[in-house]
Amino acid sequence: MSTPAVEAVELVKQFDQTTAVDGVSFSVPTGTVLGLLGPNGAGKTTTVRMLTTLSRPTSGTGRVAGHDIVEEPAAVRRSMGLVGQAATVDELLTARENLWMIGRLAGLPSSYVRPAGDDLLERFSLADAADRVVKTYSGGMRRRLDLAVSLIAAPPVLFLDEPTTGLDPRSRNDLWDVLRGLVREGTTLVLTTQYLEEADQLCDDIVVIDKGRVIAAGTPTQLKDQAGAASVVLTLTHAVDLDRAEQLLRTCTPDVYVEPKARRLTAQADGLADMSRIGQAFAESGIPVDDLGLQRPSLDDVFLALTGHRAEDDADQTGEIDPEGALR
Repeated sequence: MSTPAVEAVELVKQFDQTTAVDGVSFSVPTGTVLGLLGPNGAGKTTTVRMLTTLSRPTSGTGRVAGHDIVEEPAAVRRSMGLVGQAATVDELLTARENLWMIGRLAGLPSSYVRPAGDDLLERFSLADAADRVVKTYSGGMRRRLDLAVSLIAAPPVLFLDEPTTGLDPRSRNDLWDVLRGLVREGTTLVLTTQYLEEADQLCDDIVVIDKGRVIAAGTPTQLKDQAGAASVVLTLTHAVDLDRAEQLLRTCTPDVYVEPKARRLTAQADGLADMSRIGQAFAESGIPVDDLGLQRPSLDDVFLALTGHRAEDDADQTGEIDPEGALR
């Protein structure tokens, strides 16, 4: 088996009497996306800060691109990029100047930085605004420039801490497309997010952290399966058929929920086989149906089952500030 691109091994971070991260472990295969989910204050950002050498672990360790975060911090930094929660570009410089500055600070030759910077500006749809001062950019443009700057040295691993926070839906979708392109090219991504749709769209694997500990891990589908069974949802053409439809549905499965105003019936099901059986029964009955589909639990249902509340209940809360200045 190939060496994971990122590993966390029993990471612990304490601030005085507070344990912000308590024995977090996971691994990320090369060329995949890992999502770190959890409420504000769960320990996601502190975990990323340790893996990116911005904060030294109290105990435990980790590896990035094969380099130990405690023993080889300089090698770790050369192997990764970081996009934090706040924009880190210089607002008084143009996009082209920002890329030039970061490239030269990274020790890259000017013969490389100029064409690489132009390529990144083109890739992130910033070429037309390359010579505009960044303070005139929209939020979405700044986040794309943040990402471009983090890639000037072509790192194999990229950490993103809530990369789409504050973006409008269109800008968020545009950034998702860019991230998918990076993964296709072989980049490994580790991202923290409170947008469950984002994790569902982008992540190969998800680690859920709460109160500094890993409380669940798996693919999005595996986590959804833990939250409960799938359901078959039918929407009838005519409300007058509700009683007859309910009786028919109960011959297929006893667990049926009826929403009269929506002309909708929901029944617990065991995947596609049950949906096909129910669909055939309704086709033979002559009861007209507008829609029939399989509905699996969402990641929001997973979040609720694991943490006791939905993600949106947490999204507007202010995160706690740790002594090193990072949101936990």
